[in-house]
Amino acid sequence: MQKIVRSFHLALAVACAGLVLSLPAHAQSSAQPDNSAQNKNQNPGGTADNQPNATSDRQTTANVRKAIIADKDLSTYAHNVKIITKGGTVTLKGPVKSDDEKQKVVSDAASVVSADKVVDQLTVKQ
Repeated sequence: MQKIVRSFHLALAVACAGLVLSLPAHAQSSAQPDNSAQNKNQNPGGTADNQPNATSDRQTTANVRKAIIADKDLSTYAHNVKIITKGGTVTLKGPVKSDDEKQKVVSDAASVVSADKVVDQLTVKQ
């Protein structure tokens, strides 16, 4: 009985592999994230991975991220905006779904630092 089950599993695996290999190349590749083109243009002014390592800047970034994530009215795009803190100034980059959502993200950041310390570089996803 075990030999029959193993043979069946092997035959099933071979059949599935054959199906995958027979698919056209475009069907096998995964789609690119839809904001990749926007990410290429967001390097002016620094990126999140090259921001200063000052404890106060890291803490500010963490607090801004917590404030944005806590806002459950925001989309996944808004929850995943880039937050770059340098010298106490918070820069927000990335796509959001609407102008209203853009204002909410900026407002959430301004609840952590003063509004004049928030640089809005968010874009509305079309």
